[in-house]
Amino acid sequence: MADECFGLPRLAAVYDPLDPDRGDLDAYLRIAEEVGARRVLDIGCGTGVFALLLADRGIEVVGVDPAEASLDVARGKPGSERVRWIHGDATALPPLRADLATMTGNVAQAIVDPRTWRETLRGAYAALRPGGHLVLETRDPARRAWQEWNREASYGVTEIPGVGAVENWVEVTDVSGQLVTFRWTYVFAADGEVLTSDSTLRFRERQEIETELIAQGYVVEDVRDAPDRPGREFVFLARRPESG
Repeated sequence: MADECFGLPRLAAVYDPLDPDRGDLDAYLRIAEEVGARRVLDIGCGTGVFALLLADRGIEVVGVDPAEASLDVARGKPGSERVRWIHGDATALPPLRADLATMTGNVAQAIVDPRTWRETLRGAYAALRPGGHLVLETRDPARRAWQEWNREASYGVTEIPGVGAVENWVEVTDVSGQLVTFRWTYVFAADGEVLTSDSTLRFRERQEIETELIAQGYVVEDVRDAPDRPGREFVFLARRPESG
């Protein structure tokens, strides 16, 4: 089930204006070029920002996401007809032969259930052609990023055309082992409505992710820094073997 910030239509509609800087996606565009991808599966595509950037480059894209409201936003964007949008997740995909599967924006961390995580990796593997690649990112748990997730650091007011001013902030509500739960609060000045969205992320260790990728048949080719967040993220580049 999608978190409210992705699944509630009013929140999905303001997701992009509240997070307009997607410079983090530049590294993924370079990886798509690096591996020569002509067909890409974007897992957790959300409002379609990355999928549409790929489509702008003439790449054939399938975007999959469990949040119908986010997909509705994606479908309403210019050029959206060039992308195949699927409501669901990577555990149940139609037959594909993608050159590259992606999980950007910490999508991998949002898959907290171990069984679903394994099934997602299997689903991505099945969707790749032999020799195809998977790239995903996750925060380095040693950096304890959640310690910076508080109202004082995150509070902002954004004026959105056609919507009005929206206040928003985040606060951590629970830390239990690898699981960190936090709540975003949104206040719409136009009518005073207050909406909240609760999310949980799993902070997996690097070795744990590498071990699981190998267990699902991948060859781990590289583990990189996120160029825009050096020392904070692991970016995994894995490959389905030619004989797999």
